[in-house]
Amino acid sequence: MNEMKRLLSFVRRAVDDYNMIEDGDRIAVGVSGGKDSLVLLEVLAAMRRFYPKKYDVVAITVDMGFEGGDFSPVDAFCRGIDVEYHVIKTEIAKIIFDVRKESNPCSLCAKMRRGSLHAAATELGCNKVALGHHYDDAVETFMMNLFFEGRLGCFSPVTYLSNRKIKLIRPLIYAQEKDVEYFVRKRAVPVVKSLCPEDHATERENMKRLLAELERSNKGVKHRIFNAMCKGEIDGFKLFGRYPDAGKIED
Repeated sequence: MNEMKRLLSFVRRAVDDYNMIEDGDRIAVGVSGGKDSLVLLEVLAAMRRFYPKKYDVVAITVDMGFEGGDFSPVDAFCRGIDVEYHVIKTEIAKIIFDVRKESNPCSLCAKMRRGSLHAAATELGCNKVALGHHYDDAVETFMMNLFFEGRLGCFSPVTYLSNRKIKLIRPLIYAQEKDVEYFVRKRAVPVVKSLCPEDHATERENMKRLLAELERSNKGVKHRIFNAMCKGEIDGFKLFGRYPDAGKIED
C-alpha cells in the first residue's frame, strides 16, 4: 500500500495548499482511460474515506468515437472503487479526421473534448472537474509556452469557469510521472490504449524527450523549473515551502 500512501500524500497536500475541495463538492473526474486520469480517480475515491471535507466523485469519459473503443475495463474499475461512471458518446474523431481533415488536430480536439466534459459535468450536477495533469505536465507546459510562444505561462492548479459555474482542479500537480507509473505497475490499473493516430506524435512528446535529456545531464533541472514557477507565481502556482519529493522510488 506504500504506492497509495505516497500518492495520497501528494494529492492531499495539493488539495490543502490550493483549497481544491470543499464540503459537499460533487467532483467529476475526466477519465480518458490513460494512466494519469485513472490514478487520480482511484486516489480521490480512496481519500473520501478520511478527508475532513465530505465530497462525492463521478467518473466521466468522453468517447471520441474511434472504432474499436472499449471502456468496459474502466467501467469494471469504477464499480470496484464505488464510483459512478458515465461514458459520453461523441463524433469528435469523425469531425476532426474525416470531415475537417485537420493537419494539426490536437488543439481543436482538446477544445472539443473539454467542451463535452464540462457540459456533461454540469448536467450530472457536478460543481468541480478534476483533471489528471501532474508535476511533469506542468513543467512541460511551462517550457512549451516559453519555447513556442515566447511567454511565461502554464495551466493553473485551480481555474473557475464562469460560463459553466464550475471549477477545474488538478490534484496531481505535486506527483511526478514516475510516481504515477509506479502506482499503475503496483496496482494493475486497467489503462486503455489510446486509439488516436496522433498519439505520441506531438510537440509535448518532443518536449518530454528534451527535458529527459536535460535531466540526465543536469540532475534536478525539472525540480528547479517547477520551483521557479512557484516562486514566480506563474498562473496561480505558489510557493508553500514544500515541494514534491525528488527522491527515488524503490521497487
